[in-house]
Amino acid sequence: MTATNKKIEVRNLFKSYQERRTRKRSPRDCPHQHECLVLKNINFSVAPEKFTCFIGPSGCGKSTLLRIIAGFEKPVAGKVLIDGKKVKGPSSKHIFVFQEDGLFPWMTASQNIALGAGKTSGPEERRKQVEEYLDLVGLKGFEKHYPHELSGGMRRRAEVARALITNPDILFMDEPFAALDYLTRLQMREEMLNVHAMFKSTILFITHDIDEALQLADQLIILSDRPGKIKADISLPYPHPRDLGTGELSRLRKEIYFLMGLHPAL
Repeated sequence: MTATNKKIEVRNLFKSYQERRTRKRSPRDCPHQHECLVLKNINFSVAPEKFTCFIGPSGCGKSTLLRIIAGFEKPVAGKVLIDGKKVKGPSSKHIFVFQEDGLFPWMTASQNIALGAGKTSGPEERRKQVEEYLDLVGLKGFEKHYPHELSGGMRRRAEVARALITNPDILFMDEPFAALDYLTRLQMREEMLNVHAMFKSTILFITHDIDEALQLADQLIILSDRPGKIKADISLPYPHPRDLGTGELSRLRKEIYFLMGLHPAL
């Protein structure tokens, strides 16, 4: 990948936290007495408009890595470049969708989504934008419903719509479907592929689900146990929808399971 087609570059990145707890930890967790190494020498790049998934064991630093790239945290060494410029903090063009439910409970679905539209346009234009995005994520007819009146999948759709209405250059998603039931997750995966095809944003997406990553990603980055290091950086140039049960994807799926110390039958 040449410098001209690198949207994001992560170079020699390290991250550690000061240890504040008094209980003893193993040397693997905290190689130094007062410092826990979370990420170790992370190097990779992401091309523009690609859908990149990150998988790895719990606690390996996936969420920390995403927050560093988004500018919410700083590494102790190394750097992140977006469009060739060093990341120094969050950007209004880079939108983060967290794992936790982020809708305001006192606002309706349309009011929550309208927050993303900002105040750059007039009230009537914002109203039409909100209607358009409600329809896009399948929430037409639920405009006046409050979050507690929506299912988990509907709340996730509303959060995605609120993110998309900003027309983000980069969309960060930290296990956004983790709390959803299996069938709703399948529906949300299909919707994310449609959204990506339509908007062409660069998407960085954390998941613990290997099949989800294989079905969504153009690029799959696998992290080791803590301190997180890159075990594999895999290109997935396969058309959608993808059948994971046959051919090259089936072989790759088995390799990833074994790489993560799991059995593909699990």
